Amino acid sequence: MVDLFAQLVARNEALELALAKKLRAFKTTEKVSPNQLKLLLETVSSNALSETPANAEGESEAEDTTAGETAAGQLGKMVENERNRRATEQTQPPPARPRRTPFPPNLPREDNPISVPDAERPCPKCGLERRCAGHDVSEVLELVPARVIVRRDLREKLACDACDAPNFSRAPVGDRVVQGGQYGPRLVAQLLVDKYRDGLPLHRQRERYRRMSVDLSVSTLADQVAYGAELLQPLWRAAQIAALKANVLHLDGTSLAFFSGEGKDAKRHKKLGALWGFVGDQDVALYLFAPSGHATFADGHTIGPADFLRLRSGYTVADAATVFDQAFAREDIIECGCNMHARRYFVKALDGGEARAAIAIDAYQALYGIEKEARDLEPRERLRLRRERSAPIFNKLLEWVESLKDDEPPSLRFGRALNYFSNQQVPLSQFLTDGRVPIDNGVVERLHVRAALTRKNFLFAGSERGAQSAAIIFSLLGSCALCGIDPVEYLATVMPILARGVIEKDVIDLLPRNLPL
Repeated sequence: MVDLFAQLVARNEALELALAKKLRAFKTTEKVSPNQLKLLLETVSSNALSETPANAEGESEAEDTTAGETAAGQLGKMVENERNRRATEQTQPPPARPRRTPFPPNLPREDNPISVPDAERPCPKCGLERRCAGHDVSEVLELVPARVIVRRDLREKLACDACDAPNFSRAPVGDRVVQGGQYGPRLVAQLLVDKYRDGLPLHRQRERYRRMSVDLSVSTLADQVAYGAELLQPLWRAAQIAALKANVLHLDGTSLAFFSGEGKDAKRHKKLGALWGFVGDQDVALYLFAPSGHATFADGHTIGPADFLRLRSGYTVADAATVFDQAFAREDIIECGCNMHARRYFVKALDGGEARAAIAIDAYQALYGIEKEARDLEPRERLRLRRERSAPIFNKLLEWVESLKDDEPPSLRFGRALNYFSNQQVPLSQFLTDGRVPIDNGVVERLHVRAALTRKNFLFAGSERGAQSAAIIFSLLGSCALCGIDPVEYLATVMPILARGVIEKDVIDLLPRNLPL
C-alpha cells in the first residue's frame, strides 16, 4: 500500500509538472510579489502552529519537525530584520513630479527654423513689419534615414617632374575587410551586428538594402559574414587567453542547431550542437561551438568545456551539470555554485503548490537585496558586508534545508529543491569566502538571452563552419555588451586594423575592454 501511494504521489507530481510547464509559457518572470510571499509565509506559519505529530510513538519525527519549524522561525526573523534594516537605511526621497528625460547631449542638433506666417508678420496696431525678438526652442527626436554610398577611394600618385624616374608613389589602399573586396568595414560591421545581435536574418537585411536601391544577394551577404568572422579570429583567440587568465570565470551552455555535411553531393543532416559561453572578470565574453554537448573531444580541433577548463585554475562559476564534474574534481579549480539555479528549484516547487518553498524564496530576496547594496563596493568591502549580513541568513537557510530534506521524497519538486541546495552547499556558499566571487551565474545566462533570440530568428547555422563563425561573432558582440561599447563602431574600428596586419601579442590590446570608444 505504501508503494502504491508513493507511485500515485509521483504520478501526480509528474502531471503537476507538465501543467506547470504549460503555465510557464505565459509567465515571463520568476519573481514572487511581496504581497503573495507574505500571504504564503503566513499560511506556512499558521499550518506549523496547528499541526501536531500524528503518532505518539514517532518522537524522533516530532523532534525533526520542531527543529525545522525552529529554523524556519529564526530564518524568518533574520529576513525580517534585514528588511527593516534596509528600510531604515535607505530613506526614500519624496516622489518628484514626472518630467521628460532630456535627450543625450552627444546627439547632433540640427536647427529647424519655423517662421511666423506672412499674414501675421505686420504689427496689428501700426501695420509695420515686426522684427525677430528671439525664438522659442523645443527639441524633438527625429530619425534621419540610413544611406548607402559608394565610397570612391582616390589614391594619390606622386611623380617627379625634375627627372625621368619611371616609378610612382601611391597612397595606401582604403580600408576593406578583404583585399580587393568591394564592401567597406562599416557595412560588414552592420551586417554582423544586425544578424547576431539584433536577430535580423540575411534575407531580411537584403529587403532593407533593396529599399535603399541596392540589390545585394543573400549569398553575397553570407560571404561578407564569413569574411568578417575569419578576419576576427585573432580577437577570438585573444578572448580565449583572457578568459583563461581571469580571476573569476563564468561558464554555461546553450544550444545551436546546424547542418552537417559539406558540399553539394554531401548528405546533410540537422544536428543539435552546443554553444559554451564563458565570461571572464565581467568584461570578456567567449563562445566555443561544439557539434555535441560532450565535455571533451579527441579530434584535435573541437574544444569542449572540460578541454577548456583543463588549461585553467581558480574560481569557476557554473551550475551543477555533470558535464563539469571531471574538471571540478581537480583541486586547483574552485567550484562556485549558482544561487539563481538553487532559487529556481524553490520557485518551481512553489508553482507546484508547496507553500513552504516561500521560506527559501524569502531568504533569497534578502540575500539579493544585500548583493544590490554591495554591487559597487570594492571586493574587500563587499566580502565584509556579506560575512556580516549574508552569512547568517545563508547558514540559517542551510539549517532549515537540512532539517527537512530527509523527510521529503526526492522525486517531488520540493524534495529536489532541498537536495540540490544541500548537495551544492559548498559551491553555493563560495560567494561568502571572496568578494570577487558573484552570488550566481547570471552574467553568462544573460549573455545567452541574445544568442537565444537571434537563434530563434535564423533557426540554425548552415554548416559547422557557419556555427563556428557564429561563436566568433557572438564572443565579440558579447564583450562589447559587457563593456558598454557600440558594437558597430568597435568592429568598424578593429577590422581595418586586423586587415592591415597586427602581430599576435598586440591583438589582445584590441579587445573591447582595452579599446574604449
